[in-house]
Amino acid sequence: MSAQRKAEKRAGSELVKIPRAKYIFITGGVVSSLGKGITSASLALLLKSRGYKVATLKADPYLNVDPGTMNPFQHGEVYVTDDGAETDLDLGHYERFTDISMSKLNNVTSGQIYEQVIENEREGRYLGGTVQVIPHVTDEIIRNICNLAKHPPRPDIVITEVGGTVGDIESLPFFEAFRQFSLRAGRRNVLFIHVTLLPYISAADEVKTKPTQHSVNKLREIGLQPDIIVCRTEVPVDEDVRNKIALFCNVGPKDVIEARTVKTIYQIPLTLEKDGLANSVLKKLRLKDKPVDLSDWGDRVDAIHRPEQEVRLAVCGKYVGLKDAYKSISEAFIHAGAAHRTRVNVDWVEAEDVQKLGPDKIFEGVHGILVPGGFGNRGIEGKIAAVRYAREQGIPYFGICLGLQIAVIEFARNAAGMRTANSTEFRTTKTPVIDLMPGQRNIHRKGGTMRLGSWACHLQRGTKAFEAYGTELIHERHRHRYEFNNRYKERLEEKGMVFAGMNPDTELVEMIELKNHPWFVGCQFHPELKSRLTNPHPLFYRFVEAAVRHAAENGGLGDMVNDGDVSDASSSDGRDKTKKTAEA
Repeated sequence: MSAQRKAEKRAGSELVKIPRAKYIFITGGVVSSLGKGITSASLALLLKSRGYKVATLKADPYLNVDPGTMNPFQHGEVYVTDDGAETDLDLGHYERFTDISMSKLNNVTSGQIYEQVIENEREGRYLGGTVQVIPHVTDEIIRNICNLAKHPPRPDIVITEVGGTVGDIESLPFFEAFRQFSLRAGRRNVLFIHVTLLPYISAADEVKTKPTQHSVNKLREIGLQPDIIVCRTEVPVDEDVRNKIALFCNVGPKDVIEARTVKTIYQIPLTLEKDGLANSVLKKLRLKDKPVDLSDWGDRVDAIHRPEQEVRLAVCGKYVGLKDAYKSISEAFIHAGAAHRTRVNVDWVEAEDVQKLGPDKIFEGVHGILVPGGFGNRGIEGKIAAVRYAREQGIPYFGICLGLQIAVIEFARNAAGMRTANSTEFRTTKTPVIDLMPGQRNIHRKGGTMRLGSWACHLQRGTKAFEAYGTELIHERHRHRYEFNNRYKERLEEKGMVFAGMNPDTELVEMIELKNHPWFVGCQFHPELKSRLTNPHPLFYRFVEAAVRHAAENGGLGDMVNDGDVSDASSSDGRDKTKKTAEA
């Protein structure tokens, strides 16, 4: 028995067998929010397009078990997978770029790691040994990477991105696990990519490489040497800068990859391909470089840059002050807009402003209104006013999750005469048209206990929902505790509400529509989670289509001058009602 194995046995550690595959670890330096997730997703797309099976893992150093209980203002949206995992929003980037469905295996947090380690200790799996960060926590991190690598279809390449920035104390166990992993897997099977910032000092007209040098030195102190450095920059990286980074960071000049800020994130795979990232990765991992066809992707990017027309939509929510709170909705607009070669300009509307200023002023000139998901009663009356305005003015309306529930409350109050109609989430009422799901009544733990993941929905023929999907049975992702109260189904049907989609097993209402309205659709699920650039979600596609039609009929459809100038929807801060531009 080797000395290493004896030491591990004494510590109660179990050597994890590394599955046969190639492994890429992506770290970040200098500042956070550099786009490690976009870099990971772009690289995964480039490798998948060459015929390789790719799996991606986001490792989050925070101690929350998952982001499900976090305030959206702190963390952004919670991305839900088919198997019901509440995960980091970067998994949305992975899915949108690769069109590969993620699962709970694709996201791990420090909270999950420490929870499992403590459970192991309580069950006596460490043979009475002292539980320590090394080897027990690092082993658990390695085990999570290996679990993904073993999961069918077994990937050829596993990409692991760690959140935060090198130097963060909470990231250290992950970096140490990566160092150990490279020793066990063999250095020829492991690649390290470091995403860093090259600040441009306008007064000196100079790009500074020192922060990158310090960041790489910090990695070296931990025992990691990057093989490739991806440089986020606002200006081109010339040969002198490349050579300087290469010299001081111990990489080849061709392994300094420029990642310049672009108009749309969907352009990034094309720019990274042009700068040779995938070629360099495959060469270092001793894998064959294969022909790649990104023409479909390029066509959609071209449609984003050169739209033929534009429409204006409003998203009325309560988290519009943070750009990432509705990230998937923003991206779904881009996808649908590109498919229609239409730029979707988005007004991010604070629901409380509608309540204060009135919908006439807020929604003047808008061609469609969307009310997204959310929790709590802040801004509810403003959302109800937004729905009423859309219904009475014949403006296309799209309600998602809470947006469906708000539409039901508004219709019950103002069209069906149920003046006290409300949701029991907000207050006690004699007319609970929205109520807590039966399975949720005795649940007190908040994390991971909602109705989550993929559920079936049977669509009624002849509805706009069926027209959009073209099939009777669909599966969509959920995240909610409250539902439509079926006691009021007949009364609302008599007044013109159509229950277009029902869960075939539970009879829960999944979709509603209104008769005699150009396009008024609500869904209890989150369709934005399944939208892709090259395959926009049917409901977003139809909603944008309805908005284009409404704009044309009301003289508001704008023709575009294709100058290629398009803003990234993710850059809108949404702090006021001023016009924000989505990438479509």
